Amino acid sequence: MAQFEIPKTQKAVYFETNGGELIYGDIPVPTPKPNEILINIKYSGVCHTDLHAWKGDWPLDTKLPLVGGHEGAGVVVAKGSEVKNFEIGDYAGVKWLNGSCMSCEYCEKSYEANCPKADLSGYTHDGSFQQYATADAVQAAHISQGTDLSEIAPILCAGVTVYKALKTADLAAGEWVAISGACGGLGSLAIQYAKAMGLRVLGIDGGDDKKKLFHELGGEVFIDFTKEKDIIAAVQKATNGGPHGVINVSVSEKAIEQSTEYVRTCGTVVLVGLPAGAVARAQVFGSVVKSISIKGSYVGNRADTREAIDFFERGLVKSPIKIVGLSELPEVYKLMEQGAILGRYVLDTTK
Repeated sequence: MAQFEIPKTQKAVYFETNGGELIYGDIPVPTPKPNEILINIKYSGVCHTDLHAWKGDWPLDTKLPLVGGHEGAGVVVAKGSEVKNFEIGDYAGVKWLNGSCMSCEYCEKSYEANCPKADLSGYTHDGSFQQYATADAVQAAHISQGTDLSEIAPILCAGVTVYKALKTADLAAGEWVAISGACGGLGSLAIQYAKAMGLRVLGIDGGDDKKKLFHELGGEVFIDFTKEKDIIAAVQKATNGGPHGVINVSVSEKAIEQSTEYVRTCGTVVLVGLPAGAVARAQVFGSVVKSISIKGSYVGNRADTREAIDFFERGLVKSPIKIVGLSELPEVYKLMEQGAILGRYVLDTTK
């Protein structure tokens, strides 16, 4: 069994109040509980949820002070006395769902993310914007040795989330799926999972750079909302009556409403993105007459995680990433607020 020298302090980015200063500094290295592993985080993706956590946008209190982040990939360097499914030296990942009770109705039915006692990385549990993070061994992600840890980091949330959303849409191979917000961190992975699942992909986003990325990732039809005057008509024309399913990873309330109008009769609209304070609006008459379904899709369970990682490790999905230092997190948040990010930013914890 490999042995690692674990320091007493580490570099991290944390905040003491919601919306307060993002501090890059030294904090203690946590000690794993009996059911936890300690992961030396090598890389961490940055998710829009992390921005919401910092700002305190959602009606759920964050732990304060808080280390954000929930897409951390690294190496197990210590483990608690009860841990049987990881060994020192294994590759492991920190997910949004850090732990759950495993005994309530929702956990019994494999809806662990809906557990009333769910512990959330980068929200109620210090997350992956640090060099060493703890995770419940039951929920931590298993990663194969030799995997590129920088590229798999976004799979641990963005990948699992869109993969679960596509499963929730319950589409058959050859059917159309529209991805609203197609070329951000979530959308860029949704395109690839959809293609790997045999779906035809229409993407909605804005700008020539995003159009280029969309086609590079295998998308079929791109609708530029900055140029197209009638989004609903354009989507329905391109898909001969509307997509069979829509994955809303956009943070635009208007885009969500439009998706309920252009979706195909008997189609499914899946809500994934979480714009602060947004309301999902749908015309009752049209929704009833077209018999559409509107579903919310949260993060995936352990099986969804294993399957999503398998797609990645078989080379069917890749992460369009840009690697920057951990200390540059405030600049990444600024770009995120401006909607100026292509793909996913990944933090190197050594910088």
